[in-house]
Amino acid sequence: MKKFKIDFYKNRKIYFGISIAVILIGLICNFIFGAKLDIQFAGGAMIKYSVDGEVDSNEIAELIKNETGRTVSVATNQTIGSDAYQITVSFAGNESVSLEEQKSIAQSLSDAYAERTFGVIESSSVDPTMGAKFFQKCLVCMAITFAILLVYIALRFKKIGGLTAGVTAIIALVHDVLIVYFVFVIFGLSINDVFIAVILTILGYSLNDTIVIYDRIRENRKLEPTKSTDALPGIVNKSLNQTMTRSIMTSVTTFLALLVIFIVASVYGLTTVKTFALPMMVGVVVGCYSSLCIAAPLYTMWFVNKAKK
Repeated sequence: MKKFKIDFYKNRKIYFGISIAVILIGLICNFIFGAKLDIQFAGGAMIKYSVDGEVDSNEIAELIKNETGRTVSVATNQTIGSDAYQITVSFAGNESVSLEEQKSIAQSLSDAYAERTFGVIESSSVDPTMGAKFFQKCLVCMAITFAILLVYIALRFKKIGGLTAGVTAIIALVHDVLIVYFVFVIFGLSINDVFIAVILTILGYSLNDTIVIYDRIRENRKLEPTKSTDALPGIVNKSLNQTMTRSIMTSVTTFLALLVIFIVASVYGLTTVKTFALPMMVGVVVGCYSSLCIAAPLYTMWFVNKAKK
């Protein structure tokens, strides 16, 4: 296996600069485009239908608009292995759809497409207040997750400055979360339960990579004859170069698997799967980058600056 001799600590300003630049671009895009909240968080209504044949989404949108007086967006996806289609009708605004309106829409679709059979797969109506509360609960859960992770890392690596290791690992995780969030903003993906699933998956993936690196740092510090802080940058660089191949190969294989999933989902119109796979691909790359180039260099810089003071 090839041995690398990359000076991660010396190049830390370059890595930090790249991350800051990406985050700034993401913030600008967020300011320009804004986040697209799904009805689960913003409130509103959505109805999914199954239909035994292809229909025109624009015609359905116009028909429902005439029936309800509300602007809607319609997306159609073909069911794998059959001629059936799924139609997703999303209503603009944050008002729910009453049972009477749903019946009226179903009757209009049946009248307009007498040769087709429509069936309701799912109907969701979320009050704006309930959506906001659900979003707040998700944020609280993420904050609790960060707190638990901080305590876990602090206890596990207490012999090499566990609290510092925990704080720098959390900074790297926040870095990953922000960039994945910006992917949703830039590509116009809805912030919904899929977003939460992606974030939690990336947190676990990235944290595992960071912990492997900290484990190697701890082992190499045991083997180091001197405990001086001056030796720490060399120990960390050695540890990062030893684990880099493992981190990159794991990320590449995961990325390729997600790429295949994304391609298949694109071919068959599996919107939910695409919404999961695309940000996950970015998250896998970013998670590998932050573990190698953000968390460990920040950890080293903390102790080096502390020793100087």
